[in-house]
Amino acid sequence: VFQFFGTAECHFINGTEKVRLVDRYFYNRQQDMMYDSDVGHYVGFTPYGEKRAQAANSDPQWMEDRRTAVDWYCRHNYELSTP
Repeated sequence: VFQFFGTAECHFINGTEKVRLVDRYFYNRQQDMMYDSDVGHYVGFTPYGEKRAQAANSDPQWMEDRRTAVDWYCRHNYELSTP
């Protein structure tokens, strides 16, 4: 049995003034790839993750989507996640 798991985390600092998006991808309980909006590209942590990160970083359309996700995903959903 193989397991794939991904998370998208929005970190809000001072409301929506400073927002950070972190996408983490796990394969068989081990983190293999991560995107941090402060860094601006994917980083691989395993040989498989490095290949996936390289493929994602070389796709301009996908990277544009990730770079703008802070606005359309995090800031857009801020009202839903705050009490």
